[in-house]
Amino acid sequence: MAHRLGRAQVINADASQVYRDLAILSARPDAAEMEGVPHRLFGYVDGAEACNAARWAADARRALARAWEDEEVPILVGGTGLYLRTLLFGIAPVPGIDPAVRAEVRAMDVADAHAALAALDPAAAARLAPADTARVARALEVVRSTGRTLADWQEAREGGIAGDVDLAPLILLPPRDWLRERCDTRLIQMFRRGACEEVEALLARALDPDLPVMRAIGVPQIAAFLSGDISEDEALERAQAATRQYAKRQYTWFRHQPPCEWPRHPESLSVDSIDQLAILLHDKLLTG
Repeated sequence: MAHRLGRAQVINADASQVYRDLAILSARPDAAEMEGVPHRLFGYVDGAEACNAARWAADARRALARAWEDEEVPILVGGTGLYLRTLLFGIAPVPGIDPAVRAEVRAMDVADAHAALAALDPAAAARLAPADTARVARALEVVRSTGRTLADWQEAREGGIAGDVDLAPLILLPPRDWLRERCDTRLIQMFRRGACEEVEALLARALDPDLPVMRAIGVPQIAAFLSGDISEDEALERAQAATRQYAKRQYTWFRHQPPCEWPRHPESLSVDSIDQLAILLHDKLLTG
């Protein structure tokens, strides 16, 4: 698409590809793939830092402004729905959580946390799976700390740019069997191309295990292999399973969450189909 336009910049919207330490396991584009096209927000955050949606959205706004100043079309590419939603539609202005409340909630058993959430925010409890530790804890700590539900805060989103820009969105929803096979094959290629060495270098930094870079798919599995707890084949199998599970959640999110008028592309992708999509998007951009 960028080559067809001849005046474009690619901006990363993938939460793992922002990290400098994860070139292989995040499938970050290599030099050959980026040739001739400026790429922004790829590998620009050190793994010792925790990048979140608010930070990325602020960085993305600056990258977009740079592209427009250069009179080039910015092309946002990536599958982190929270990042894209924050940039386009804004972020809920939830105030900082009381540290004591957060510590208390995070120390709770997930079943107890879900029961407590059901008492304070029944709608959230009904919506969230009882075993969804992270989301249950987040919803509970927000309502306990602020006295308002997370959904209430989310209705007051602010800072989105969707109303100020011309979007040409496209969601890729290829057949699930094709997608699963691609995921499994890509993990094999990652292991062959140095994923274990990448994680070994990351572990040598002795970073906080709770940092996002340490929890990225593939890192815990390979770390277990490097420590001798499991075999390399088992590490690969676990990483493949985690990737398939994530792809399933991601697929569901993109099928249901974005605006219904955003076009969905349901076919498997080939060189020819990608070229046809590029032509369609190119024509839409030219015609407004």
